[in-house]
Amino acid sequence: MSVAGVVVDDRGRALLIQRRDNGHWEPPGGILEREETVPEALQREVLEETGIKIALPAILTGVYKNMTGLIVSLVFRCEAADGTPTTGDETRALRWVTREEVSALADEAYAIRVIDALDAASPPAVRAHDGVQLV
Repeated sequence: MSVAGVVVDDRGRALLIQRRDNGHWEPPGGILEREETVPEALQREVLEETGIKIALPAILTGVYKNMTGLIVSLVFRCEAADGTPTTGDETRALRWVTREEVSALADEAYAIRVIDALDAASPPAVRAHDGVQLV
């Protein structure tokens, strides 16, 4: 299971990271560690990859299953509580993007997570993808 946090600023933009390992743009996140709760993992992953501490609780905006990798991801809309966006060991670059810009940068499977989080629809979206595109 993994978590991702779509940090949204006061202008309605989302913070994306460019991963060092593959160069892809996506919201910050990663796999839960054995002893972590979901909120702890979300806060840790966003902090590690962006330098931003998020406020809790965050709003669940979607559940996404990678049909190829067999990973379920929980995605949350987040608000920054402290910190300044910065790159780190796992992050090559960071960028605040509008709803329109996200689809040009990220693969469909990740862009939809950001769009769903910006929309913050209720109930949360439930979607499946192959790692790149929705299925």
